[in-house]
Amino acid sequence: MSVFARFNPRLQAAITSRLGWSSLRAVQDLAGEAILAGRNTIVLAPTAGGKTEASFFPVISELLDADVKGVGVIYIAPLKALLNNLDERVGTYAEMVGLRRFVWHGDVDDPSKKAFLKEPAEILMTTPESLEVMLISQRVRVEELFPALRFVIVDEVHALAGTDRGAHLASVVERVVRHAKQDVQRIGLSATVGNPDEILRWITGTSKREGAVVDPPRARGRKDLLVIQRDAVGALAADAAAMGAGRKSLVFCQSRALTEVLADAMRSRGIDVYVHHGSVSAEARAEAEKSFQHGANNAIVCTSTLELGIDVGDLDRVFQTNAPTTVSSFLQRMGRTGRREGTAANTTFLCEDGDAVLQAVALIELAREGWVESVTINPRCWQVLVHQLMAMALERHGVPVEDAWSHLSRVPDFAAITRAEFDALLAHLQRRDYLFDAGGLLVMGVAGEKTFGRRNFMEMYAVFSTPKLFTVKTQLGADLGTIEQDFVDRLVPKISAFLLAGRPWLVEAILWKDKAVLVSPAPDGVRPTWGSKLPQLVGQRLCRRMRQVLLEDTEYPYLHATAQAALREMRHDVRPRLERPEPAIAYESEVASWWTWAGGRINHTLKHAIELKTGWRVVADNFHLRIEGDVSPERVNPMLAAMGTQEFWSDPAFSAALLAKLPDYRLSKFQPAMPEAAAREMVASYLLDVPGTVGFLRVQCEQV
Repeated sequence: MSVFARFNPRLQAAITSRLGWSSLRAVQDLAGEAILAGRNTIVLAPTAGGKTEASFFPVISELLDADVKGVGVIYIAPLKALLNNLDERVGTYAEMVGLRRFVWHGDVDDPSKKAFLKEPAEILMTTPESLEVMLISQRVRVEELFPALRFVIVDEVHALAGTDRGAHLASVVERVVRHAKQDVQRIGLSATVGNPDEILRWITGTSKREGAVVDPPRARGRKDLLVIQRDAVGALAADAAAMGAGRKSLVFCQSRALTEVLADAMRSRGIDVYVHHGSVSAEARAEAEKSFQHGANNAIVCTSTLELGIDVGDLDRVFQTNAPTTVSSFLQRMGRTGRREGTAANTTFLCEDGDAVLQAVALIELAREGWVESVTINPRCWQVLVHQLMAMALERHGVPVEDAWSHLSRVPDFAAITRAEFDALLAHLQRRDYLFDAGGLLVMGVAGEKTFGRRNFMEMYAVFSTPKLFTVKTQLGADLGTIEQDFVDRLVPKISAFLLAGRPWLVEAILWKDKAVLVSPAPDGVRPTWGSKLPQLVGQRLCRRMRQVLLEDTEYPYLHATAQAALREMRHDVRPRLERPEPAIAYESEVASWWTWAGGRINHTLKHAIELKTGWRVVADNFHLRIEGDVSPERVNPMLAAMGTQEFWSDPAFSAALLAKLPDYRLSKFQPAMPEAAAREMVASYLLDVPGTVGFLRVQCEQV
């Protein structure tokens, strides 16, 4: 019997008569079979590949068969805009069979929410943070709202798994499903990832159901790719405007600063231009999306905010300034195009220099080889553990320690934190008065309420900082302007520099209590950035593929003459160095230059370990190490050989010293509440990769 024939008769009739469908897509057939069989399921398909229907049709059928009263399914999306975008479509599917859906997020008015709580819809659509709000809110009786819950659907799950928001979501879902009377079935909708089985295990959580990954074969559609290199942003803007004339285009940028500069340069070139990034207000972003949908000669210049599956209408072109840092992002962005019959998915890379050309080629070639990054789950996500302890204390007006441990220890993102470490964290939070032991119940302490209790604990509802303005002042007290907290969160005193009022400034101190940043004029040679010196890390596989591109003689058909010339020049300049046996380290006047092509995390692991072991100064990026000191092959090679063993890294004293010397990056608003060791471990999980470094050095040292 076909999947369609197994759907509830009312749904079958509606699909045929209301939608006019005569058949299902392959992904919908396969997903329907897995979901109707009761399995936790990951559904892989490209943007506009039919994932929404693949999940909702069998779920709606099951809700009809069970005659569910109340909330039967929670659909969770990472963005409010994605919820709003799908509201009408999901509403159609629900209403055509007599069900209801409700969207709950911060922009929905209170009367509508009260009406939902009085008479809940069968389909609830929300974000992870809004689901947290429902759990904490005193007016939402979750024990009465979710007993009929049967399904949780997580859209764009690849964008959540392995992140702070993913850890938060996993914990919140477990807090919700404990109110259900049955084992809640988990469904994740995802773009292609390298390890879907790992994501399935993550989303399964405490569910005892069997699992399935739905990954149907994809027809190889036509792809239109072009890589152009120009020497100035104005020339890139001219290209984007000329090629996008009379069409609808997305122009992706890797930074907010470039987004603003490029958009400004495009506005005078006969095309309507909108800007979309995290510092643009939600209202302005929504207006850009709305205006863009109804235009025919316009472009949105954006960061990754439009990478996920928000429907901005029939899109003609995708432009990418320079290159993203992952194959996944490249494929996701390209997948926004080619949806209409007879059209091809396309991306035009607009590169400022040869380095960007090289990275674009490597991304394209990895994608053509069928490789995409895996998602890594961090089982020691301390910052979200702290957040969830406080949130549970609020939700239940005091939570027993054993209940907190029982719940949190089962969340995959906390699974490697031991009971002894958990107890030590509780003791620290109580000493700092973030939590208080009230007769065996953990409740919010004075420091917790003072730090996170403003505006009825709105600070507790999101894992990430809500926008706040910090005043920028010179050390003499002159007021230079303001910057947002999400910017300040990434600043490191004595390291970070940024532009304000047309001048570069070096951060001297951050006064968190006073919401102020003290600065001094940046010295010559200190390069200001939009953001901070928090390194943007590129993975080892992409870096090594870039090295391979330089060693090959391949002529790539998608390279414009300008990009071909840039790549040809790079090959000429660096090939003699690359053709030497690795590790190819050049020594000159107490400086060792090592082009590792190992990726940012491995290079930063090497940097901090070498500095700690020798006292030398090391500068690292994604591709290269510059080692300054009393360096020689006789000193360096034995050290690298030692670092290529597990024993080198297993010394507790060395490990502690390594963590202690890491930069004091501010990665979470809960960082001030964390024990110092946990905070440093959090920084290390972002910056370092010890197992990857050991594996890399073993290969390198075999060639010495």
